[in-house]
Amino acid sequence: MSTIFALSSAPGPAGIAVLRVSGPEAGPALKALTGQLPAPRRATVAPLRRPGSAELLDRALVLWFPAPASVTGEDVAEFQVHGGRAVVRAALEALGGLPGLRPAEPGEFTRRAFLNGKLDLTQVEALADLVKAETEGQRRQATRQLEGELGQLLERWRSEILRALAHVEAAIDFAEDEVPTEVVAAAAALVHRLVPQMEEALQEAGRSERLRTGVHIAIIGPPNAGKSSLLNALAGREAAIVAATAGTTRDVVEVHLDLAGVPVVLADTAGLRDAGEDVEEEGVRRALARAELADVRIGVFDATTWPELDERTLTALGPDDLVVLNKVDVRFVPEPIVCSRDTWQVSAKTGQGIRPFVQALEGAAQARAGMTEEPGLTRARQRDALSDCVAALRRFLDGGPDAELRAEDLRLAARALGRITGRVDMDELLDVIFRDFCIGK
Repeated sequence: MSTIFALSSAPGPAGIAVLRVSGPEAGPALKALTGQLPAPRRATVAPLRRPGSAELLDRALVLWFPAPASVTGEDVAEFQVHGGRAVVRAALEALGGLPGLRPAEPGEFTRRAFLNGKLDLTQVEALADLVKAETEGQRRQATRQLEGELGQLLERWRSEILRALAHVEAAIDFAEDEVPTEVVAAAAALVHRLVPQMEEALQEAGRSERLRTGVHIAIIGPPNAGKSSLLNALAGREAAIVAATAGTTRDVVEVHLDLAGVPVVLADTAGLRDAGEDVEEEGVRRALARAELADVRIGVFDATTWPELDERTLTALGPDDLVVLNKVDVRFVPEPIVCSRDTWQVSAKTGQGIRPFVQALEGAAQARAGMTEEPGLTRARQRDALSDCVAALRRFLDGGPDAELRAEDLRLAARALGRITGRVDMDELLDVIFRDFCIGK
């Protein structure tokens, strides 16, 4: 196995930069630059010198982690140097000049941790999520998965399936001996208990995925209802153009928000009306398409036209969507109810009513995202594999008298769970997963 090195902290000027080395030549590299091998897992300040010339590069905090007690399971050395570009460049050049060392590929440190059993594949994905986390909800979800909660749940299910498989195979191998018929029945009872748990996890998967990728909210309504003004009020900045001319918004305008720890993608769309030109007609088509795909829709109506409401907007709203009457600074409507829904009266211009509406919007976002303490599936590939597992278990339960075919269904179910944690069929998948990592992770 080659020895790799990289800058593990963010590039660019900083107070501290962290350089990491992993592999069999990590110890010799540490000695070559500092003249010593410090005590394991103890931070030591040492001069960092260019090998061959003894030129002082920096005074660094160095750490030594002998295998297997390291993040990658290999010998690991870390150099914490001052974060100026010249210092970092000189240290990397010094490492690159040592025999047996090469620059790391993106995600290669984490890949080695996985291959050496330090992380399962769900933890690898959680590490990528933690690096990219922007909200408290995303951080908490990624941290729980990184601690191994999801992997432990999947391994517990897999162990139960293998136990059921052992019962069925015993009935096959000892068919002519005295193997109680209750053995296969016990296996079926085990599977009966597992399937509802897995199906519940699949039902919750969409919420966990939304917490990772963001809840999509579309603002829809007729022209000049104040959709762009509402977007700007929620974003706290001028993200969309506001004008008195109908049809100003032609394309979808997006802003990213943090609503009570939930990442939200808020989209302002074109006004819904019979367009008079091709460009505006395309904007209306995109607005309807975005509304259909959104997790939450906000229907915005003009309070000055009450009780006349745009039918196209009403038709696009679902039972759990939110309704807003805007421009209440011009006209306040006493106790309005739109289609049996609570209706929020706001003025995007003055800010009146915005705070209670934001609280309602936070509740809607949290209801659609996986804000829970339970481990959940966070990726489509995890959901697909668990669906394959459930399908195989269903075939086992519905199977006929052929015990060998039923045993194969249990093997397929266990293999499907193994794909989630990284136990089987991994080569092509690993290339895809680690491609998204930065160099140094």
